[in-house]
Amino acid sequence: MLVSLGIAYFWNSVPIISQSVHSALDPSAGKLLAWNVSIGMLLFSAVISIFLTLIQKYATDQKMLREIKKEQKFLQEEAKKFKEHPEKFMEIQKKSWAKTLEILPLTMRPIMYTSIPIILFFRWFSDYFIINQTKVFGMHWLLAYIIFSMILTSIFRKMFNVA
Repeated sequence: MLVSLGIAYFWNSVPIISQSVHSALDPSAGKLLAWNVSIGMLLFSAVISIFLTLIQKYATDQKMLREIKKEQKFLQEEAKKFKEHPEKFMEIQKKSWAKTLEILPLTMRPIMYTSIPIILFFRWFSDYFIINQTKVFGMHWLLAYIIFSMILTSIFRKMFNVA
């Protein structure tokens, strides 16, 4: 993760980083966005969402995540029952927080695998849209990406049965 932060930080000051990414993505991704920026961004959002979803699925213990989420859901239902009893409510909330802390290390592993490619893509996209002042379906490229990826990731998580 430190490497990905370093890439983001040194993108403009160490030219070899940005030049190598541009030499790889300009002929492929750049051509697709030049052809049709909206469809290109939709396709990139889909590819990135599939990539992230598959990494999430295979880099985490899905069975354990499902069990913990099931326990959290039960604790949330219990907490609703005891809203009028602060002591019991707080006890249940502590248990719920403990479950959240169990999930955290499980979900951090995929971030280690995906942070560098995502940082490279986002820095490249940023450079591309600074040079080519175009809108994606009438929106800023980042907003379009966020909307597309939220929708597509939800679909792919259901398709691939990711916890």
